[in-house]
Amino acid sequence: MNDSLIQIQNITKIYKSSRDPVVALDDVSMTIKQGEVFGLLGVNGAGKTTLSSILATLHPPTSGTILFNGTPIYDDVMHYRHALGFCPQTQNLDMFLTVEQNLLFAGRYFLMPEKEIITRTRDLMEQLELTRYKDFEVNALSGGNKQRLLIARALMHNPQLVILDEPTVGLDPDIRKKLWHIIRGLKDMGVTVILTTHYLDEAEFLSDRICVLHRGKVVLIESVKALKEKYHDNKLEDIFITLVQDEQSKE
Repeated sequence: MNDSLIQIQNITKIYKSSRDPVVALDDVSMTIKQGEVFGLLGVNGAGKTTLSSILATLHPPTSGTILFNGTPIYDDVMHYRHALGFCPQTQNLDMFLTVEQNLLFAGRYFLMPEKEIITRTRDLMEQLELTRYKDFEVNALSGGNKQRLLIARALMHNPQLVILDEPTVGLDPDIRKKLWHIIRGLKDMGVTVILTTHYLDEAEFLSDRICVLHRGKVVLIESVKALKEKYHDNKLEDIFITLVQDEQSKE
């Protein structure tokens, strides 16, 4: 049985500039499975956010194809976007709406039935511990609660695939840990999660498999368990540093 949800085939992204073009992604290929947490790792400029943006259809690739359930995403981009939840690195919540109104609006954006919107909004606020803040405007929320609301909004329409781009950056450790368990819960519900993060402890705790990118190229794709066995149970952070140093030594 084929359990792949996303197939990324030979994706290249080149940004043109007044000087030399910048190759952000260079012939990247990988398969992401249904119901897994897939971690994208790399130093700044490795191509993680570029790949996330392409998967979220915010930017088209220069070349290459992405398949969703075997079909190129741009053959029916509206169907793909309806199956996708995206939590961006930069918060883009509507500051003039309350917590509850942000979620209601998201449901209406995806043309959900009104009764389902109301039920889903209530359930997500309970699940992400936002009920007490439902009448708060976004500006009145803490950073951790804004991040929870971003995740709730991404989940509003019950997507099959969720892209989380640095979902816990800048948050207090206790808030990060709470969000980890929320992300773990997505997998338990059968949701596929693509996680971009600089926090190696986060990737180690959450990811089934990781992809290490370096200068737009795939260094490896492997399960966390297999990597730790290969490197004698070292922490993922130590393994990552070794991999990056090896790549830098080749340049």
